[in-house]
Amino acid sequence: MSGHNKWSSIKHKKGAADAKRGKIFSRLAKEITVAAKSGGGDVDMNPRLRTAVGSAKSASMPKDNIERAIKRGTGEIEGVSYDEMMYEGYGPAGVAIMVEILTDNKNRAVAEVRYAFSKHNGNLGESGCVAWMFDKRGYLTVDKSTTTEDELMELALDAGADDVVNEDDVFGVYTDPTEFDTVKEALEAKGVAFLSAEVTRIPQNTIKLEGKQVDSMLKLMDALEESDDVQNVYANFDISTEDMERLSV
Repeated sequence: MSGHNKWSSIKHKKGAADAKRGKIFSRLAKEITVAAKSGGGDVDMNPRLRTAVGSAKSASMPKDNIERAIKRGTGEIEGVSYDEMMYEGYGPAGVAIMVEILTDNKNRAVAEVRYAFSKHNGNLGESGCVAWMFDKRGYLTVDKSTTTEDELMELALDAGADDVVNEDDVFGVYTDPTEFDTVKEALEAKGVAFLSAEVTRIPQNTIKLEGKQVDSMLKLMDALEESDDVQNVYANFDISTEDMERLSV
């Protein structure tokens, strides 16, 4: 399993920072606003906005919040202007890390990211230093109790997905980013329900961490995600079953 997916699993089991609904909604609202600003407020004509609104609905974000975020993006109501940035660097044991930023204050954002890296045995790198290690992919997860791998594979491939992978406690459906919405909508029409659905960055390979390396890496990930300017963190690490069990206690 990729570091991104492993990290998502750890956060879910620990009930980590993403359990704070206010922070979730803030991040979702930013993405909706930026998507609406860049591509317009019609979800049918704006794939990025459609994905952002879908994520917000999955997180039970109130409809009024979604509509206000769209209107801020289209300029119908006054709102903050956000800059999109990506920072890259290395964590413990040379783990590659990408940090996706949406901020109204570039100086604050870079200062917080740099501090998190330096405090937790990481190094902020130059633009492009690790981006080549990640592929942008559509990624959907399905609860194993709701379907079989063969059934999901047939439906997903017919819908245009690239692959279905058996991953720990979920099935992962992978798509080309440009086909993400098409695949998602086709599977939903067939009655498939998703635990998560997003366009993300999947590492081409991973670095296996153990013991103290795991703890150090997770402290860095937590520190980065504590920043209100950070939207997503991607990393190419993997964790042993033993360490996963230890962290889940």
